[in-house]
Amino acid sequence: MSDSPAEIRADGHSRVIRAPRPKNKAGRNLPVATATGLALGALVLLAAWAGPVAWYPLVAVAVGLAMWEVLTRLREAGYRQPRTFLIILGQAMLWASAPFGVEGLVSAFAFSVLFLMFYRLFHNGRQRKPENYLRDTAVGIFVLAWIPLFGSFAALISLVDGDGQSGSLFILTFMLGVVASDIGGYTAGVMFGSHPMAPAVSPNKSWEGFAGSVVFGVTTGILVVTYLLDRPWWLGVLLGVALVICATMGDLVESQFKRELGIKDMSHLLPGHGGIMDRLDGVLPAAASTWLVLSLVAAL
Repeated sequence: MSDSPAEIRADGHSRVIRAPRPKNKAGRNLPVATATGLALGALVLLAAWAGPVAWYPLVAVAVGLAMWEVLTRLREAGYRQPRTFLIILGQAMLWASAPFGVEGLVSAFAFSVLFLMFYRLFHNGRQRKPENYLRDTAVGIFVLAWIPLFGSFAALISLVDGDGQSGSLFILTFMLGVVASDIGGYTAGVMFGSHPMAPAVSPNKSWEGFAGSVVFGVTTGILVVTYLLDRPWWLGVLLGVALVICATMGDLVESQFKRELGIKDMSHLLPGHGGIMDRLDGVLPAAASTWLVLSLVAAL
């Protein structure tokens, strides 16, 4: 007897019914990726439950490791970047936001850029002219904006003042939105993806996947904002759309970054996922938009 599902037609003959096949390959070792994802999820939930006292250190470690990955890959490609110096500046930016909020973050970013511009002038000493000054300074500023600046907004989410609501609720709102967007985009992209968004940048990024991210992200945003934060449903729509658009742009930016450097993954720190930055590429810019929308949510 066949194990395939079948239906009996009116003429007495059977017809095999087959489940729809995915149009694209998953591109991951799903068992390993799932195990890693569950472990990361448990760590994030624990830090979210503890609030800023645990959330800030977790974000700081993630930002530091992501900067190490990116700066190491840049060095291998011939870009001269002061890795340790930039990581220290990135940490200063993030931790300045804890007591001083956005003002502290922006001030630390401005001083970090100034320090880098001055440092690059004399990286060969006072007697020799700097090499590739504009190129390497611009790349260093790009890294400072891409990782610690955006990442600091993820940390700041824990400090959103929600009229008595704890920062843990806002962290959870952010993470649920990120997970929903990722799952929706991944599922729709694998099952139905056939129209690339930007084939010259990321051939695997499809409009179908983007639509899946929007559907899942907006639905989750409405549910979380309505039932967890007790705010109007339309703020959930705004949150979901802003998060998905920024996360998608972040994915495309990292795709182009890796394409120019000729690499597939930033590192192999996360089994089944690649590097830390391969998981944070969409999360970091999404954090900035989420902080802005959640600040509006808190104000209302």
